Amino acid sequence: MTIQCIRLLMVVAAACAVGSLSPAQAADKKILIIAGKVSHGPGDHEFRAGSLLLKKCLDGVQGVKVEVHPNGWPADPAAFNDADAVLIYADGGGGHPAIQADRMKLIDGLVKKGVGIGCAHYGVEVPKGDPGEAMHRWIGGYYEHQFSVNPMWKPEFNTFPKHPVTRGVKPFALVDEWYFNMRWKPEVSGVTPILVAKPSEKVRKGPYVHPAGPYDHIVAAAGREETMMWTFERPDGGRGFGYTGGHKHVNWHNDNLRKVVLNALLWIAKVEVPENGVSSSLRPEEIPQNLDPKNTSPNAVNITGSWQFEVETANGKGTPEFNIVHAGQNLIGRYKGLLGEAEISGHVSKRKNCA
Repeated sequence: MTIQCIRLLMVVAAACAVGSLSPAQAADKKILIIAGKVSHGPGDHEFRAGSLLLKKCLDGVQGVKVEVHPNGWPADPAAFNDADAVLIYADGGGGHPAIQADRMKLIDGLVKKGVGIGCAHYGVEVPKGDPGEAMHRWIGGYYEHQFSVNPMWKPEFNTFPKHPVTRGVKPFALVDEWYFNMRWKPEVSGVTPILVAKPSEKVRKGPYVHPAGPYDHIVAAAGREETMMWTFERPDGGRGFGYTGGHKHVNWHNDNLRKVVLNALLWIAKVEVPENGVSSSLRPEEIPQNLDPKNTSPNAVNITGSWQFEVETANGKGTPEFNIVHAGQNLIGRYKGLLGEAEISGHVSKRKNCA
């Protein structure tokens, strides 16, 4: 074999080696989830537990790495260095973690690098002024106190725009503190409504969770559809989204709600969303895991499971069945009985003595 042939074989072997190693060595897209501090009552604002569920669902997605940083902000600023997307799922208002100290400059720096930004539930609210303008830059809109509203209601999401974030998402409806009437970026360019529904006049008239309202401008907009989740394509090519649900932790058990948020996380990280969306499943008993300690007994009863009752009334007997998912003070599930089948939701309170 000539020297030329040996050199050629070496070049070919080296090229093959590089080709075979590059996919394995290609850096995963990193999604950093900031989970807020302990907040509200059991089962509400479970930022850490909800973030860990999202991570669990994305851990099976090839080419994606998820980090959850609890307690409101990463302990080490280096956590942001290689992030492709950041989700802030935390309390907002004046205490929003992204507007403390010089963190707005930090987020602006990430945005200039093309990092995707997402905000969930209370995390979409900041004071108007500089923080509001920052949210316009990052996600296109935000919740403004006493301009936007936060009723506890059950919107029906029946239709969706053609967008990567809606892939595989089917109609659903859940009781939650769904905010609406956001303060949009003035030119509204780049904003795509994702979850849209029409509040009833009763919902518009309140009471809202806080302040109770009603607000004249909300009541006057009767009949108008409202946006509860949106995406934002920034002028520089970066991406963002806002999601106003996420108050009731138990709702993460709903496949379609979970899918639309998981899809959005991939989208802002510029990861191709699967044709049928992110596929994930959570067992009912996984939902109450990792809840924050909130003055509740570690031995508190959890009624997650399938329950069958024997009911006897003057009109006859029946054996209705309830399939329940319970987390903290909230539950969702499904009823099946003589009256047919229906989705249920409820609130678990302390046991009272019965006569």
